Amino acid sequence: MTDPAPGAPGSREKTTAKAILISVVAAVGGFLFGFDSSVINGAVDALNDQFGLQDSPLLSGFAVAVALLGSAVGAWFAGPVADRYGRVRVMLIAAALFAISSIGSGLAFAVWDLIIWRFLAGVGIGIASVIAPAYIAEIAPAHIRGRLASLQQMAIVLGIFVALLSDALLAGVAGGAANTFWLGLEAWRWMFLVGLIPSVIYAILALRIPESPRYLVAKGRLDEAARVLANVLGSTVEGVQEKVHEIRETLRREEKPSLRDLRGSAAGLRPIVWVGILLSVFQQFVGINVIFYYSTTLWQAVGFSESDSFLASVINSLVNVLATVVAILIVDKVGRKPMLLGGSAGMVVTLAVMAVAFSQAVITVVDGEETPNLPGPWGPIALVAANLYVVAFAVSWGPVVWVLLGEMFPNWLRAAALSVAAAAQWIANFLITVSFQSLADIGLTLAYGLYALFALLSFFFVSRFVQETKGKELEEMVG
Repeated sequence: MTDPAPGAPGSREKTTAKAILISVVAAVGGFLFGFDSSVINGAVDALNDQFGLQDSPLLSGFAVAVALLGSAVGAWFAGPVADRYGRVRVMLIAAALFAISSIGSGLAFAVWDLIIWRFLAGVGIGIASVIAPAYIAEIAPAHIRGRLASLQQMAIVLGIFVALLSDALLAGVAGGAANTFWLGLEAWRWMFLVGLIPSVIYAILALRIPESPRYLVAKGRLDEAARVLANVLGSTVEGVQEKVHEIRETLRREEKPSLRDLRGSAAGLRPIVWVGILLSVFQQFVGINVIFYYSTTLWQAVGFSESDSFLASVINSLVNVLATVVAILIVDKVGRKPMLLGGSAGMVVTLAVMAVAFSQAVITVVDGEETPNLPGPWGPIALVAANLYVVAFAVSWGPVVWVLLGEMFPNWLRAAALSVAAAAQWIANFLITVSFQSLADIGLTLAYGLYALFALLSFFFVSRFVQETKGKELEEMVG
């Protein structure tokens, strides 16, 4: 008696080392995503001094946030380009953009060319944010797809952690980010130049992984697709023929996939596309990146010195990493929807506590600057709530949204829909990032209260509109 082919009723795909290793390689793009989006944080003050931006907070803020706009552009075009040229080639394009932007940013001679290089870095980040989850979802066996797709978020948070850590080490060795370091270049320049190393590693690894079997089927390269599936699923070429046939049927279209395929009756788009867009927007509107981009305000408000607040940010990112490990371990057991609902509930409570804590703030003037200080127990309460908030996000909305975006769309729609959803995510990230300082000037209670409201809305959104995808084959997804 022979085993049923993968994808056939009653079959159970094998967990192969090949599938895991290929997914790890693809997720390295997420590491660059996290590293490149966070590396500028340690260089901001030195950049302001270098280019005389102390009196131009708007220009300084734009230099930090412009990568997010580049990310939206990269995400928008990544899907159609990947459908035309393949997932692996697009990974190589992202690696090249990361490498070029690392060198350009490190050697920047004025703020305008730094902005150009950071925008290019953002394009690479946007491409990586689309291509990694799409590729992993298309290559991974269904029963462990959630865990493997969660590697994207793990790579992102590791990238953030390594960026903050390398910034701290370089600034520490040089005696300050603005001080001269190796080869006569300031330490802040090396913070960017170090990004060349993971960029090259990503390119080398990408050249060693196979193309997505679903892309190969779309291009009519059926024998090659069968060999890749057999290798990844631990089967034989004959044993995966039914799977290849299923993929071919779901991809059968009269015209090539494009952004036009997203059109539908729900306000101009297909309902499933709106679900993806709103998942992306809610992931950012709960304010998670405020904790990583502007955490100094919080830590100083609870009594930390400036140097200790930087250490607290590193510890906060480590908590993020550890919580993401938990998510990877449970996502294929608990399911996507329950994790999102639990995360939303946890964020509502913790953000509300932070809002209440900062409503008790007492404003003090230090060196001519107004700083909120939390009296009595409110400081430690806010500190604990902030870390629990990171945990609630990292075990749910952080990784699970990327898992869903990689698997919730039908085959013929996936790359284009993921592009639009990821672009929406980067635009939402940009809006939250640039609006926080204005909200904080009014009061941190307003800022965290608003994020708590969005977390509450996300709970009802998931409950009503998000469908569970745990254990389903990609060929079962409908648009």
